Amino acid sequence: MAEAEFSHAPVMLEEVIEALQIQPQGVYLDGTFGRGGHAREILKRLDERGRLLLMDRDPTAIAQAQKEFGKDARVRIRHANFTEMADWAEAGQGLDGVFLDLGVSSPQLDDARRGFSFQADGPLDMRMDPGSGRSAAEWLAVATEGEIADVLWRHGEERLSRRIAKAIVEQRIEQPLLTTTQLAELVARTIGYRERNKHPATRTFQALRIHLNDELGALEAGLAAALQRLKPGGRLVVISFHSLEDRVVKHFMRGQAVQPINRRNLPPVEMPPSALHALGKQFAGAAELRGNPRSRSAVLRVAEKRT
Repeated sequence: MAEAEFSHAPVMLEEVIEALQIQPQGVYLDGTFGRGGHAREILKRLDERGRLLLMDRDPTAIAQAQKEFGKDARVRIRHANFTEMADWAEAGQGLDGVFLDLGVSSPQLDDARRGFSFQADGPLDMRMDPGSGRSAAEWLAVATEGEIADVLWRHGEERLSRRIAKAIVEQRIEQPLLTTTQLAELVARTIGYRERNKHPATRTFQALRIHLNDELGALEAGLAAALQRLKPGGRLVVISFHSLEDRVVKHFMRGQAVQPINRRNLPPVEMPPSALHALGKQFAGAAELRGNPRSRSAVLRVAEKRT
């Protein structure tokens, strides 16, 4: 695939850079390199003593990182899930900032061979790392009707999850579901077009992707790893794209920043100092919303590790 096909506009770029408060000699980790839009801007602000650590579970993204930054002495690159950042020796001296851009990237959606999108026909895969775990087609071939319905409800908030699961199990008896078009058309036939400007299979595809890649479990582990490696005063900056992700991030940041509740006529409750100071959330501005449709659902949250 031509390199031009990988081009995309990084979401909330200016807001991310401002939130990280980059120090020229600092050490920063981008746990979701993607195609490097945010990483390039971080690197521009580092001097020769600064360091940028890049991670991604997608081997295609890592190949792009190696091609573009492999010879830069300030950059270290690792093919891994960001859950492993605390175990990376390069992060052992502490990090001044951690950035995570969650969910599926635009290049992944645009590449039909990856199986993330119902907009084009491709193999029903959906794995962030195609060399690890089971594909969507493999999982749907063996999962029970109850398991499928549970995943669609929990990870897609799909109200008609049981109806869709029943249709999938009935369909696979006659013919296995092997392509994105097969699944998308099956869901559309089963539940119809209920929401304006939204394909009936949107929630199903989201749910399967989150489940197959254990995205919410990885997010919880990655946030904990980031907190472990952040230096006092270091920034945690996260962009999420749907309510399930944002809920995990919000609860983590607020949970780490919880303050004791003292009730009238009772002795003060003593609690250990909170580890994070939540600095709030932001949304994309009007100009970006006009030029970058992916930014419409983006929520940026920022927290700082207490000194």
